[in-house]
Formats: sequence, structure tokens, C-alpha cells
Amino acid sequence: MVMNAVGREIPEKIASIELEPFRGAFATPPRGNTISKNIWSHNPGKKKLLSSISEAIDKSGLKSGMNISFHHHLRNGDYVVAMVLDEIAKKGIKDIGMRHSSVFAIHTEALIEHIKNGVVTSFEGNLNGPLGKYISENPCKEPVVIRTHGARTLDLERGNMHIDVAFLAASASDDSGNCNGVLGESKFGPMGFAIADSWFAERVVIITDNLQPYPCTPISIPEHRVNYVVNVDNIGDPKGIATGTMKITEDPVRLRIAQQVVDAMDAIGQLEDGFSFQAGAGGMSLAVVKFLHERMLEKGVVGSFAMGGITGQVVDMLHEGTLRKILDAQAFDIPAIDSLLNDPDHVEVSHYHFGNPHSRGCITHQQDACFLGATEVDVDFNVNVNTHSDGLLLHGSGGHPDAAAGSKVTFITTPITRKTNPIVRDSVTTVTTPGECVDVIATDQGITINPKRQDLWKLLAEFDPKPIEALRDMAYDITGAPEPLEYTDKFVGVIKFRDGTVTDVVREVKREG
Repeated sequence: MVMNAVGREIPEKIASIELEPFRGAFATPPRGNTISKNIWSHNPGKKKLLSSISEAIDKSGLKSGMNISFHHHLRNGDYVVAMVLDEIAKKGIKDIGMRHSSVFAIHTEALIEHIKNGVVTSFEGNLNGPLGKYISENPCKEPVVIRTHGARTLDLERGNMHIDVAFLAASASDDSGNCNGVLGESKFGPMGFAIADSWFAERVVIITDNLQPYPCTPISIPEHRVNYVVNVDNIGDPKGIATGTMKITEDPVRLRIAQQVVDAMDAIGQLEDGFSFQAGAGGMSLAVVKFLHERMLEKGVVGSFAMGGITGQVVDMLHEGTLRKILDAQAFDIPAIDSLLNDPDHVEVSHYHFGNPHSRGCITHQQDACFLGATEVDVDFNVNVNTHSDGLLLHGSGGHPDAAAGSKVTFITTPITRKTNPIVRDSVTTVTTPGECVDVIATDQGITINPKRQDLWKLLAEFDPKPIEALRDMAYDITGAPEPLEYTDKFVGVIKFRDGTVTDVVREVKREG
């Protein structure tokens, strides 16, 4: 075991996975070479359009023990994952590694079935909800590897995560594979996650329900990155993109927290022409965007860009003149999808461009501010978004650490308690985002500021910031101190920072009986 820079003991190896401990947000330099997928030629007259997913599996050469990937732009409306896995199972192919960007509740039934029948045996990708709970209680032979959005593209590029066949949904494609996500009944917006898969997977299969004449435009993924195309009845339901977390909170306490963030950004002088920020999902983040838009209108401020996860609220900022550009790697609702298609100042980008720290430049390093949520925070300003306080692995890292590390000021929004659970505590259950990347935590009991940001302590003196230990004490007075968890010797997951190092590991929690 090796102690990493956030004080967590990290094994040198779990099963076949070698782990490199986190050293600091910018302490691990780039190393190694980039990789490219195998050379492939496409002669005139050669057809890519296949009759079925079954034929695509055969043509791709998929065999037992290989790795496959999917993107999650359709979120809880995606049908492609289950369709592909069911066809793989019919062929008797086993021991498949999932190298997806993320999976959701809609995928749970199919994935648990295919875990039990031996079709799927490993996961490297974000998990959400019921599947995470199942794997927490039934660990795979190798732990789930959770990466940030930026780290996923980095490890693909370095060859630390290998994809044999990428099955990528597209809401429109021609028979050569030029495709996008902004046309058709199943439109989902940008293909930000899928772009890196198309670069680095050995074989790429586009699955669409909207076959267009050549050339299909706009082109998110071009034909020279695509091996095969399959036209199916339905790739998914866009109504599943906007889940319950995509609604502005109506809770007056959370609204006050959101207003506090905007007031703080104003007080430190960020709300000036050229201001840039990352927008997020979740009730409080959406409320921050609302109040930010209103304040910028009042002040006559025009921001340079917003990065996202984009919602119709951010689109309103563009169209009402408080933003010059939107950079969009993932759409969270239909207004955002329609804007991407119709407005030239709403621009599709990849998650490689969004957050790869070992590239020649990424968007997160240009951001003035980001405002992010938390499952837990601790007195060292570490943030947990992966596990609940019961130790179950229920969420991915998403772009949380990417945005926090890159932005000039990172705000975390959270109440100090939820029900009977203290959110501000001595030590988070799992470290997702290291405390050195966090600047201000805004809560229902006031704000606290990272001691390393003495400049912000001075600028925000009127807010009467509290030491984080005081917020912890308030939380414990309400709920009591949390009981320590007991673990077995099994590892459920590995949490990777954006540079590929490990901030924490998730262990199986002991259950009664």
C-alpha cells in the first residue's frame, strides 16, 4: 500500500490493474506516446452498411475477452447498450469488458443479466444508480475503474484503456458513416463522448435509426473513422435525457445557496466582460445559471463562453446576449439540442478538448469559474461524488475533477446535512476531487474558503466566511458524527483523477449477516 497526496492508502495492484497514486493536481507530468488504431482501407464501391447488429458483431471480429464501448448521450433513454449485449449473448461470446462513458438505470436489467450469464465481466466507465449498488454488493473479479471525462480520453490516447469495438449511437448517418446527434426523432445533441472512441477504437460501428443520403451533415464523426453502419428501428427516447436532476430547485434553502454563489462571483470581480464558466446539471447548479444570467443582464456583462453539459437556460443566455459562445460536449435537454443545430455560436466539442490535461490545451483550463455539487465534503476540502455515505458506488466522476482543477475559482454547493446524514465531515467516504482543487464551499449555513486562497478570504470578508471545521461542527450537532464503515478485503472500484493517477479505492462494505 502507498499513501497518496490526499492521505488515502492505495494498493500498488488490484488483480491485473496497476495503480499509480495521486501526487497532486498538476504533479504528474505527461509520459508515454499516443496510440492510433489499426490501419484500415476503404476501396471504392466497398459497402459499410450492414443488415443488422448481429452482422456488425460478426464483421467486427468481436470475440470472447475483448472490450466494447458505448456513449451515453441518450442517458436514461438509450436502447443501444441492451440491443448490442443481447446479440453478443446470442452468439455465445463471453468475458466482455465494458469500456463505456457511462451507464444509467435503463441499462441495469440487461447488464445484471449479462453479468450473471458471464457475457460481461469487467467495467471501466462511470456507473449510476442501481447497477452501481449491485456491483457494490457483488464485486466483479476486477474493480470498476471510474475515470473523469478528461481521464477517459487521456487513457484511450495512451493505450491504458483499449477498445476493440465501439458501438456508437447516431441520430442520423449516411451509409458511409458520416453522422451526428442533432437530426432525427432520436436526436441527442453533440457526440462529445463518442468522438474519442471513434479515434482510438480498433473498429467503429455506427448504429442509427435515421439513414440519410450521402453526405449526412453536419458531421460529428466522419466516415474515415467508421468501419460499419447499421440502421435499426429505434436507438432511444430523447425524453430520457432530461431526468429529474435537470429541474431548477424550488427549495428556498438551496435557492439561497445558489444566490450566494452568484453574489460571491460578483464580489471577487469575476462578473465582467469576457467571464467564462462551466454549467452543470442538478437543481442548485441550474439555479446558479438562472441567477447568473439575471445578474449579468443587470450589469450589462457579456461572457466569453459557457462550457457544458448544456441546458436551455444556457441557450437563453446566448440568445439574450449575456454569452458570446457555447462550447457543448453534452446536451441535457431539447432546447440545447436544437440550438446546437441552428446557432453557429453554439459549437460542438469533444471531451478530449473539454478536459484532457495532457494535451496541447483544454477548455477547462480557460474557465474563470465552475459551480459543482457534492455528496460529501471534508475539512481538507476533498469532495466525494462517487459513493454515498453508506459506501455504495452509485455515481461516476463525470467532469467534476476536470472542471475543479482547471477553473480559476471552483465553487461547491451543498447543504451541511441531508436528512440524518452530515455532508460536511471530518473525512469523505471517497475522494473524487482533491481539496487543492476546491476554493469556496457555499452551504445553507454560510460559506467557507480554502485556507490556501487567502486572496478570496479578503475579497469575501463581507460574507463572514466560517472555518470549515465550524460547518462540520454544526452538521454533527444536527446529525451526530458518522459511524465508521467496516469493509471486507474485496475492492469494488478504483477512482482515477484526470491525469490517470488514483485518488481513492472503493471497498466492499460489510453487511449484517
